[in-house]
Amino acid sequence: MPRRESYSDTFTGKADKGIRAILESDSEEESVRRLRRLLLNVINNELTPRQKQIIMLYYFRRVDIVRIGEQLGITPQAVSAAMSRARLRMYRILQYYL
Repeated sequence: MPRRESYSDTFTGKADKGIRAILESDSEEESVRRLRRLLLNVINNELTPRQKQIIMLYYFRRVDIVRIGEQLGITPQAVSAAMSRARLRMYRILQYYL
């Protein structure tokens, strides 16, 4: 059966917008800098290597889900599932710090 190529390659919603806002912020406010540092710490130390790789490609290099899947040799659905698990884990860990 041929692979489905019409997979949506973007996440939407408050979670995705919140992560992008934190990571892309140029604000000099101490609270924003602290939150960004915490988020980067969680990404580097608490995610699995695959989750970290996917998060880095998606948020830092702005590679879409279909291309990430092609690079890693997995389906876009697997990329999406790994990103969802990674975001859930990030938010659960961040709750303890905030």
